[in-house]
Amino acid sequence: MTTRHFVNEPEDVTREALEGLQLLYPDTIVCHADPAYVVRAGRGRPKVALVSGGGAGHEPLHAQFVGPGMLDAAVPGAVFSSPTALQVRAAVEAVETGHGALLIVKNYTGDMLNFYIAAELLDGDREVEIVVVDDDLATDDVADDGPGRRGTAAVFAVEKICGAAAERGRTLHEVAELGRRVVASSSTLSVALRAGTPPGHTRPSFDLAENEIEFGVGIHGERGRGTRPLAPVAELVDDLVEQLVEGGPIGTGDDVIAIVNGLGATHELEPAIATRELVRALDKRGIGHIRLLAGSFVTSFDMHGLSITLVRASDDLVELWDDPVRTPALTW
Repeated sequence: MTTRHFVNEPEDVTREALEGLQLLYPDTIVCHADPAYVVRAGRGRPKVALVSGGGAGHEPLHAQFVGPGMLDAAVPGAVFSSPTALQVRAAVEAVETGHGALLIVKNYTGDMLNFYIAAELLDGDREVEIVVVDDDLATDDVADDGPGRRGTAAVFAVEKICGAAAERGRTLHEVAELGRRVVASSSTLSVALRAGTPPGHTRPSFDLAENEIEFGVGIHGERGRGTRPLAPVAELVDDLVEQLVEGGPIGTGDDVIAIVNGLGATHELEPAIATRELVRALDKRGIGHIRLLAGSFVTSFDMHGLSITLVRASDDLVELWDDPVRTPALTW
């Protein structure tokens, strides 16, 4: 027997969800069915176009971050499966206005392959640059000939900050370099109390005993650095921050934009409590929390877990972070 979800047929999840989003946000987004992609409802003035995407199951990423201040288009695949290169090309052609397109890609094999193929297909017709997000410290010790670090919740920061820069009229090269700078300034680690079970699957992607957690999980249900005993959230968050400081670009005296991210089945009380502990852990290490954000932004279907992303802050990044945004899942 499959795990129960509020779905019809598993293979129809992405299509039916897009149809639902169109009904919910008709003034904000337009969902195209074949090939599947999501664009802004209003074109606005010409500017650099931002396009991102990946498998479904990470909502609200990416489709619900389409709108002024963030993405111009999002390209969804099936659950935990990359969209096709033809989908990506169609989305770029729908939103690029002569100022070029920035493709924001999480570092997974399928996404990398199809977004790069799409860029090749567009070569000569549209100017395209690519920013690869590879922020997950749990995969920092992969083999030199492997795919490299996974892309996880820092993609949210890249989309927000680059989206603001594009709205300000910066060039494609400027926005792309800014995105690469955000990636280089970011690191993420995740922990899970329970793995997710995608629609149509009979078991979660990994098993844990009641007194166990998985440290360093990925957003496609990948196991992490190891299974550990369950501990209070204060200890877990302190350990996450310790490893983020040891292995990432953040150090004593830095200020950060900090994102506490629920992984799908995490109740809103939990990221709030984790934020409290995060501030204590940062203060203890002499790191300033110049901006804090908590919620579920980059999920792993129904995984019960959370991630912490730290972005080394500077005046210009904070200004862009604070710029207005209006999307289905993020508005300020």
